[in-house]
Amino acid sequence: MREVWPGDSYPLGGTWDGVGTNFSVFSEVAERVELCLFDDEGREERVDLTEVDGLCWHGYLPGIMPGQRYGFRVHGPYDPARGHRCNPSKLLLDPYAKAVEGELTWHQALFSYDFTDPSRMNTEDSAPYMPKNVVVNPFFDWGTDRPPRTPYHQTVIYEAHVRGLTMRHPAVPEEQRGTFAGLAHPAVIDHLLSLGVTAVELMPVHQFVPEHALVARGLTNYWGYNTISYLAPHNGYSSTGQRGQQVQEFKAMVKALHEAGIEVILDVVYNHTAEGDHMGPTLSFRGIDNAAYYRLHDGDRRYYLDYTGCGNSLNVRSPHALQLIMDSLRYWVLEMHVDGFRFDLASALARELHDVDRLSAFFDIIQQDPVISQVKLIAEPWDVGPGGYQVGNFPPLWTEWNGKYRDTVRDFWRGHGSALPEFATRLAGSQDLYAPSARRPVASINFVTCHDGFTLNDLVSYDRKHNEDNGEDNRDGTDDNRSWNCGAEGPVEDPEIIRLRHRQRRNFLATLFLSQGVPMLTAGDEFGRTQLGNNNAYCQDNEISWVDWSLVHVEADLLAFVRRLSELRRDHPVFQRRRFFHGRKDGNGMRDIVWFTPGGREMSSADWHTGYAKSLAVYLNGEAITEPGPRGERIVDDSFLLLINAHHEKLDFTLPGVDFGDAWQVVIDTAEDKPREEPSPEERIPAGSRVPVIGRSLQLLRRARSESARSGTAG
Repeated sequence: MREVWPGDSYPLGGTWDGVGTNFSVFSEVAERVELCLFDDEGREERVDLTEVDGLCWHGYLPGIMPGQRYGFRVHGPYDPARGHRCNPSKLLLDPYAKAVEGELTWHQALFSYDFTDPSRMNTEDSAPYMPKNVVVNPFFDWGTDRPPRTPYHQTVIYEAHVRGLTMRHPAVPEEQRGTFAGLAHPAVIDHLLSLGVTAVELMPVHQFVPEHALVARGLTNYWGYNTISYLAPHNGYSSTGQRGQQVQEFKAMVKALHEAGIEVILDVVYNHTAEGDHMGPTLSFRGIDNAAYYRLHDGDRRYYLDYTGCGNSLNVRSPHALQLIMDSLRYWVLEMHVDGFRFDLASALARELHDVDRLSAFFDIIQQDPVISQVKLIAEPWDVGPGGYQVGNFPPLWTEWNGKYRDTVRDFWRGHGSALPEFATRLAGSQDLYAPSARRPVASINFVTCHDGFTLNDLVSYDRKHNEDNGEDNRDGTDDNRSWNCGAEGPVEDPEIIRLRHRQRRNFLATLFLSQGVPMLTAGDEFGRTQLGNNNAYCQDNEISWVDWSLVHVEADLLAFVRRLSELRRDHPVFQRRRFFHGRKDGNGMRDIVWFTPGGREMSSADWHTGYAKSLAVYLNGEAITEPGPRGERIVDDSFLLLINAHHEKLDFTLPGVDFGDAWQVVIDTAEDKPREEPSPEERIPAGSRVPVIGRSLQLLRRARSESARSGTAG
């Protein structure tokens, strides 16, 4: 008989202390809980956890060391109509496991109901088809690791997929491609630094499993938004494949990125799990305490409320489900040293009943938590339920993926409708969305593209999605792409269309980096990555989704352009405002921003609402920055003039008079294939001059500080 000590109810999960391992699992409905230990041959030993405190079943096993594989079996009511789905024939993953070994093998034994008669319980043992949890060694030499803590206004985010970013990188050793070690490779980090990236936002790295329907079609869940374990790094991203080593490898990746000054932000999926709806498999939460972990229909508790489109929604009204989320977040900050989180479908977490409540328990707890409240918190501010679109409505600690920014910028540059007034608002930091809740421009995470939808190259090359490879008859993915193919669908040889597409890419990138807020660049957009028109490549673990690093040479000019934009943003505080523009004269007669018509006069109300205007100029006064520096000093910068022409024809812009500067220099012109070098002193355009701006392009002009003697009375 194996020796079992009482142990402790906390911490939950399997925790090694150097001598043995304490196991604890929550279940309010359980009548008996078995800890299942597996040896290297897959033989199972079952140990009863007889101690119960605070609804947690626990025991301490001396001699159980890191590398031990385990799971749970929970005996209790199987009564789906009442929301209970306990079934001891199903091996269950530990919700608090730090590592998972193996993959899921789809088999009917994974399901708690009989396929021939769903009202009957299926008693076939699922253990042979289940991955197993692994006890891990938590100790790691962090050395002098410190979080970079880059302020939001200086942040440049790079959204990337661990596997997709490195699978085709020629400098990454083959055995490290697609792994945490590959992402930490010096060649990858050097590329990020060359772009001015200060934070990588990694698509889900929590342990996930592919859906049965995808596997049946010969596909997989590539993106990873199908989580089954919230404290375990995905084992498929380990370069060694050794049991539990993904934890050490993830930590080493974070340490390497931190040494380069790059933060790590995780895209987390706390809104649903991989167990799906009432016809889904029993893998973990469902068999442990279904009603505690999931939102169920009050009228018929066999069914799940689904605010996510994935079959279920995590029950954030339950203190134990809420505790799991908070324990997971703290673990990733304190033990794994990550710097922030992007919450997938965050509106689903805010639902108390059926409405999205900005002051729900989840946000209250985040607000007061001394650990989580101090890291970067980014919301995807929508879900698929009624009233789920909540851009601008999250609490002050939070930043948001600004979907309105994406849509408006796309509409403006494709020449759709009367987007000019809203485009100006988004360019200036989306004050309409964030000022009412006492937030600043940095509350807006600005993006033109992300993992979900067209790449930047495809945004200017396709009018329609082309998702045939997904096996859903092109029904999946959004039809609201707000894209424009510039005259022909897909790859072309027409030089005029190619030039226009290249110009449009530069327009989007320049707008992104020169807008107030926090720019987010999607991996590969800096050198024209394509998914061949697939706008929903969630199931494509292949060259459709993987970043093609050969484009670094093919698209060298585009890459250089992005680096130039990032450099400009980094070096000039006028593009990193921490407060909103006010547009009014201050005590010195200065204005921080002025909007002009192409003719050179200030925009009137009528100009904003003509319904057809697609062009304007924006003056950004570098000597009217209202926020102080970190030591209270006044911040003074160069002043800039943006000439923006989304019209299809060339326009001559008249520069403002001498009150705004004697002369200007062009530093960015999206009509040019190659980025401009730093202009020489001789390259000056006098005030009041007419500057031609070709159709669908923009120019950025700079007035040096030394020439701004008259700016004290500007405007």
